[in-house]
Amino acid sequence: MNYKDPSLPTAARVDDLVARMTLQEKAGLLFHTISWFAPPPGAETAESMIDGKHMNHFNVLGGGSPRAMAEWHNALQERAAATRLGIPVTFSTDPRHSFSSNPGTSMMAGAFSQWPEPPGLAAIGSAELVRTFADMARQEYLAVGIRVALHPQIDLVTEPRWSRANGTFGQDAELTSRLVRAYILGFQGERLGPGGVACMTKHFPGGGPQKDGEDPHFAHGREQVYPGGLFEHHLGPFEAAIDAGTSQIMPYYGMPVGTEHEEVGFGFNEGVITGLLRERHGFDGIVCTDWGLITDSVIMGQEMPARAWGVEHLTPAERMLKAVEAGVDQFGGEACPELLVELVEAGRIGAGRLDDSVRRVLREKFTLGLFDAPFVDPDLAEEIVGRADFARAGFAAQTASLTLLKNGPLPLAEGVRLYAEGVDPEVAAGYAKVVDTPEEADVAVVRLAAPYEDRPGAFEAFFHSGSLAFPAAEIERIARLQRTVPTVVDVYLERPAVFPEIAEGAAAVVADYGASDRALLDVLFGRAEPKGRLPYELPRSMAAVEASPSDVPGTGDPLYPFRHGLSY
Repeated sequence: MNYKDPSLPTAARVDDLVARMTLQEKAGLLFHTISWFAPPPGAETAESMIDGKHMNHFNVLGGGSPRAMAEWHNALQERAAATRLGIPVTFSTDPRHSFSSNPGTSMMAGAFSQWPEPPGLAAIGSAELVRTFADMARQEYLAVGIRVALHPQIDLVTEPRWSRANGTFGQDAELTSRLVRAYILGFQGERLGPGGVACMTKHFPGGGPQKDGEDPHFAHGREQVYPGGLFEHHLGPFEAAIDAGTSQIMPYYGMPVGTEHEEVGFGFNEGVITGLLRERHGFDGIVCTDWGLITDSVIMGQEMPARAWGVEHLTPAERMLKAVEAGVDQFGGEACPELLVELVEAGRIGAGRLDDSVRRVLREKFTLGLFDAPFVDPDLAEEIVGRADFARAGFAAQTASLTLLKNGPLPLAEGVRLYAEGVDPEVAAGYAKVVDTPEEADVAVVRLAAPYEDRPGAFEAFFHSGSLAFPAAEIERIARLQRTVPTVVDVYLERPAVFPEIAEGAAAVVADYGASDRALLDVLFGRAEPKGRLPYELPRSMAAVEASPSDVPGTGDPLYPFRHGLSY
């Protein structure tokens, strides 16, 4: 079997394997769905999808010890090796190196080294640091068998209410373009190979301009609008990603409204995928849809209709046909290869078109070396994941990303009497004398998070949307504290918060993008320097946010402008 011969060129190995595959085996290759490290009751297992559906691409959710993850990976590779052709599994993951946890977008670091969220990397602004992070993350992924990063996310935060700001490099196209090059080179290398992790860059052609900032995971957020006429502006970072060699691209759920393109979700949009991505930008890598475009599902007990925006009236098979005709290679979050088989058998999708996608997907498996070395070493996984030097680098990035927006008393003197909210008192005791009430304190430190509106549904609750302003009762509560004692306010900016009253009354204001209590206190007490600069502006009011076009960065008169940040 020539495809098993590592001395042959990749193209020859791909040709040989394609010629041996059945239609069912080809169809299974084009589905990339979720598999749980510890599956919940009733979930379809990876084993059943490998055996019964010829599937071999899995987005890993959950985690465990590095050894357990490596052993689980190896067990599934053994299962795949036992199939007729022995096509190895490609495992992928959403980001898992920072502080946020959303089953639809990211996972807590767990055993992996912990870094600030991407806006924190952008706050530091160093391409060299981003490449260092990506290289360290690459090594940790490799150790447990993860070979595709379902990131970077390079949408521009031009609509600050959008719930996905926390996965981006902020609002600026030039900064994002510069950092995404470093990110892809760190994960993939100068040229993708057996030591690399493929990047699935998202969400083409830019998911930032969401109408009213709503998220298109949900029907009420399906529209992307461009009242400022800046559709082209959002393409800039993707041009940089393609130039850097990104192996894969994910189109977004949203449907463009009021542009030259058909008003259907980008995963169904031939003008966007074939016209813009393939023909204009020359991208010949894998195009994988966002998760769940074809069939309805239930996520965490919440009914989730297929994100078939603009084509809701089509049957699942018709949606699949439209996506294939648009230029899609793989279906994310779906496990229904039988629909694709039916379309080919009915003559609605040609065998040649199917093989185009099969070849792209197989080419990447061979390039990654999966056919030649599919297994990982559990001992090495224990040694590499969360390694001390990786952890130190992540902690240093947490401190460096902290952004000093306003200052009076900082850095604080160690040993002061400190009242703290949102800070572990045992950690704080290493810096100050912790007291129980504001009246006893010399200074207060309060950790807040950007506000959001509660949404119904267990899954949608993870997508923090709506107003960016703090409720009046919370503003007054903080004001009482500020009148009692000089107060340092730290705000976690998973979205660009609106807090002019709180900032005015604060003795100092710090922004963070994922930082431990120790990282924050190191900066507040002068053991480390705050070096961050805002990756997106902080608006002065919700009225300014609502009046600003969704596709245009900035609101004109912010409380703190883009790249604002003070030093000691």
